[in-house]
Amino acid sequence: MIDLRLLREDPDRVRASQRARGEDVALVDALLSADERRRSSGVRFDELRAEQKTLGKLIPKASSDEKAELLKKASQLAADVKTADAERDAAATETQELLLRLGNLVHPDVPVGGEEDFVTLETHGEIRDFAAEGFEPKDHLELGQILAAIDVERGAKVSGSRFYFLTGVGALLELALVNAAMAQATAAGFTPMLTPALVRPQSMAGTGFLGQAAQDVYHFDKDDLYLVGTSEVPLAAYHMDEILDGDRLPLRYAGFSPCFRREAGSHGKDTRGIFRVHQFDKVEMFSYVAPEDSQAEHQRLLEWEKQWLTSLELPFRVIDVASADLGASASRKFDCEAWIPTQGKYRELTSTSDCTEFQSRRLSIRLRDGKTVRPLATLNGTLCAVPRTIVAILENHQQADGSVRVPEVLRPYLGGREVLEPVAK
Repeated sequence: MIDLRLLREDPDRVRASQRARGEDVALVDALLSADERRRSSGVRFDELRAEQKTLGKLIPKASSDEKAELLKKASQLAADVKTADAERDAAATETQELLLRLGNLVHPDVPVGGEEDFVTLETHGEIRDFAAEGFEPKDHLELGQILAAIDVERGAKVSGSRFYFLTGVGALLELALVNAAMAQATAAGFTPMLTPALVRPQSMAGTGFLGQAAQDVYHFDKDDLYLVGTSEVPLAAYHMDEILDGDRLPLRYAGFSPCFRREAGSHGKDTRGIFRVHQFDKVEMFSYVAPEDSQAEHQRLLEWEKQWLTSLELPFRVIDVASADLGASASRKFDCEAWIPTQGKYRELTSTSDCTEFQSRRLSIRLRDGKTVRPLATLNGTLCAVPRTIVAILENHQQADGSVRVPEVLRPYLGGREVLEPVAK
């Protein structure tokens, strides 16, 4: 959540942020009104309680004639205190509910607009000219079938649409990607983490995934637990309700977990293959830093993502995501999009977001800076979302006979394989 003091001091900045997100600007005024009622009712309650205490001291000393009048007044004060207390609690509850609906403040450098209004910052690698090489590229699903690596038919039979099996070299390719990604993260100083896939509501809400993203979340009513869509959630909640010593920062974690998404708004999109699925595995980077260091850390996370995609020898671009396409927690987000030959366009493979103090305020995570205790900043960055990365590798490194060249970085994790060979049926 944002700082209420900032809202009071500069409401126009918050209104502008809401407008840029395409969100309800009237929410800002409703929140200001609720906050004013919360503060004024709090003052009223304190005044009445002070008067009640003073009166309580007078009653034992009063004469019999005065005592009756004072007791009558005390009875009325008790009722007023109860009313003021209820008004204070109601205003505080409304303030908190409205505050939780407000997205993070959009960074001033973020391009304003919707999904297509991003700004391309960099382009890396060479896009292959398959026509010049003399063959038409196959898509990842056809290649996966030739390699006996992907089975979506049986995935659908067992679990429904958007589920799949990785088989043979497909399963080995996932394990190679996860191990190579974890090796890079560990070398960069990240602590490897295997995280829970089920979390409590406060963990999900604290990271901002029960607002605009709620439709994509799986919830178990009986247990009141949520399946995570990313290990960002348990990694963010790992230090919930804690005060961290500023000297320990930055803290960097690399989490591996299964991820679950309903993909509720993607009907008809990417239905072929494994690009958009309900369950997948991912290696996620997560950082806790001092707020003044968050922008520099954001650039570092982006550099680690670029290092990873470069090591996989994939052509990709970096985009500055537009304001209305940001998640609720993100102040700014960069995506790395890999070229997918059979789609003829770049598609998102990794993403990194600077969430500033938004999540730490909701999760009550603070840093101790000398004698001062204050909120810290959290950031996240995808290192390897496995299925999409497999899509990009198969399509970009395919050869005319249906085999796929293995990037050098993965070969040690694939028993030295240099090529994934077609499997005879």
